[in-house]
Formats: sequence, C-alpha cells, structure tokens
Amino acid sequence: SRTLSGGMRRRLLVAKSMIHNPPIIILDEPTAGVDVELRKKLWSNFKKLNSLGVTIILTTHYLEEAESLCDEIAIIHKGEIVIKGTKKTLLSKVDKKIVKIMFEQKVSPNVFKKLKSLGKITLNNQYCEIHYEPSKTSIDDIISFLKKNRIKILDLKTREVNLEDIFLMLTRK
Repeated sequence: SRTLSGGMRRRLLVAKSMIHNPPIIILDEPTAGVDVELRKKLWSNFKKLNSLGVTIILTTHYLEEAESLCDEIAIIHKGEIVIKGTKKTLLSKVDKKIVKIMFEQKVSPNVFKKLKSLGKITLNNQYCEIHYEPSKTSIDDIISFLKKNRIKILDLKTREVNLEDIFLMLTRK
C-alpha cells in the first residue's frame, strides 16, 4: 500500500474499516487530501451505509462535509464541546443572515455610516456585505434604505448562516 497515491490509500483505509460489516464505523478525516470526485463517491457510500443502519462517527475539519453527512453535530474547541445538536437546531440558534450587494457607484462615507445601523458591514469598493439579524431587520428595510439614499443595486445575493459561520462565532472569543 506504500506505493499507492494518497487518494488510493484513503480508499483502502475506508474499505478496511468496512470489510467486516461493523455496526459502528469511526472515520477520522476520511476525505482529507482526496480529489473532488473521490470525495463525492465517499460521501455517497457513507450515506448509503448510514441508510442501511450503520452508525458513522465522523471527525472532520470540513464543515461542509459535516453539514452534508451528519444527523448530529458537535463542535469541539480547545478539547471542549461548545455546542451540539442537529444541524437544524444549531442553525436555529443563530439569528443572522448575510446579504452581499454590488452597487453601481461607490458608496459615500456618510451613507456607509448610516448603513452600519442595519448590521455588521464589510465594504469593498462597490461591494457591501451586511450581516444582519432577521428578527430586527428585514431585507426590505435594507433595500428601502438604499433606495432612499439613491444607491442603485446592480446585484444582490443572500445566504443563510452555515456551520462554518457558527464555528467561527463560537471559537473567536
């Protein structure tokens, strides 16, 4: 096995862990260092095994992987579990949403100061990213504010908070 590539070695290790049909499989960073195609195949196999009743305990730094594969998630920081639960439960604990806006023109410092009342702002030339709390501010409030200040929007994208955002919020203290 020493002559195998990293991806092939990873496949071999995963296969070895499953050869005797165990009821529980513990996988430590199973997709580290593999290409996109192999990662998707491994994910598919893990999901199939789980649907057949195999319990899989997964450790990973790839939060997208945890989000896609896991029913229950625990975030560990400095050896302590800082939060655990289902993905839905974890995501529901955070009252945040992110909107990224591209403007037609550069935003004046005066308007930028006023924008800060809507949430945490990151401004980069003609792009603005606003992290806001949907319980306090709506996307309509943001758009109304921009229209009122005659700022033309070229593009607008919103996204929900994900596990990576939660991890960063809990570990950056």
